[in-house]
Amino acid sequence: MSVKDTKAEVNTITYDKDKIEEKVGSIYEAIVIMGKRAEQINAEIRTELHNKLDEFAVHNSTLEEVFENREQIEISKHYEKLPKPTSIAIQEWLDGDVYFRKTEERK
Repeated sequence: MSVKDTKAEVNTITYDKDKIEEKVGSIYEAIVIMGKRAEQINAEIRTELHNKLDEFAVHNSTLEEVFENREQIEISKHYEKLPKPTSIAIQEWLDGDVYFRKTEERK
């Protein structure tokens, strides 16, 4: 699922605890899984943002020569308006888009 195509909430909302824990039977396990997925999403967003901003980077300028670039500002504003990685991870969890496995069951 693409971050740009997500239906995740931008604002804070309350979720039904029973819906969150129904796949694993424990709210704590569900939170750990969603937390790990949120870390993955955050890393993807950060990498994508840095790659886009690196296109505008001038590596040999001094501090006085740095000026604001309108494209950089627009890209940054776009990423600031995206839902938080935790909201995206929760939405993916509720939609059933998160794959997880319990390693202790494999032994």
